[in-house]
Amino acid sequence: KLDKITARHIQKFINDLFLNEKSFTTGKPLSRKTVIHHLNFISSAFNYAVRMGLIQDNPCSRVTVPKQESKEKEIYTIAEMEQIFEKLETEPLKYRMFIMLAVYSGCRRSELLGFEWKDVNFDDSLIQVKRTSNYSPKRGMYTDTTKTKKSQRILKFPPIIMDMLKEHKEKQDYERERMGSKWIDSDRLFVQWDGRPLHNNTPYTWFLRFCERSGFRFCDLHSMRHFHASVLINAGVDVASVSGDLGHATVGTTMNIYCHVFQEARVKNCEAITAALDFKKTKSDRISDRGEDGEENNERVAV
Repeated sequence: KLDKITARHIQKFINDLFLNEKSFTTGKPLSRKTVIHHLNFISSAFNYAVRMGLIQDNPCSRVTVPKQESKEKEIYTIAEMEQIFEKLETEPLKYRMFIMLAVYSGCRRSELLGFEWKDVNFDDSLIQVKRTSNYSPKRGMYTDTTKTKKSQRILKFPPIIMDMLKEHKEKQDYERERMGSKWIDSDRLFVQWDGRPLHNNTPYTWFLRFCERSGFRFCDLHSMRHFHASVLINAGVDVASVSGDLGHATVGTTMNIYCHVFQEARVKNCEAITAALDFKKTKSDRISDRGEDGEENNERVAV
């Protein structure tokens, strides 16, 4: 009965979800986020019972969810990304376009697959993020809204990306004409051989095989998003701008995910200001910093 359930009973149930193989889909333990959802659901039932006077307090208030060991995000280095870009030059345009868009935009895989040609503004080099393309065993391929309202955003791209998009569109238009009535027009940038939206797992599988045959270490496609964010942060871009670029609901989300990257960037800030204010240079060092006209070559710091 409800009044006989104790915090100990609920704690045992929560631990079981977290530690044992309880997922009907994967057969693995549930993630900490999912376990918290279960606890919140149970807690809401007990809160109702308290309001109705059936029990004195909510035992869920004394239950804790075990902490999950955080894994270090696998992110490519700049040198590795340079090698990947070089190797992509000989790969099919569709997949080269997908990987480079992922890096330059920081978009989620579902957002990239949701891009449609009407979202592309070639005149101003802009692309609107308006929808996602998803897959589930029950629903198959389906179109959905973005993860949050702030995920709907407009992104600016350099000429190298826009030129590739134009080439990609020309090839897709050619295939549309060649296929005739067999072509299923979805207006998507990334499609299958007959025009249908590209399956969500296809880019992942292709990139995995690409890394294997090229001898690169494999970081999943989401690592492109982390790489994008890391480059912005290390370049000194403020957290609000990074958050907006990634389409996060709040700045706090960006801070939580990339806390360690911001900390590393702050170390560089400290080193920079320390070097700038190092007034204990020797006389010979100062002379070497001056040009032939006697003026210092380094820029002055405006205070």
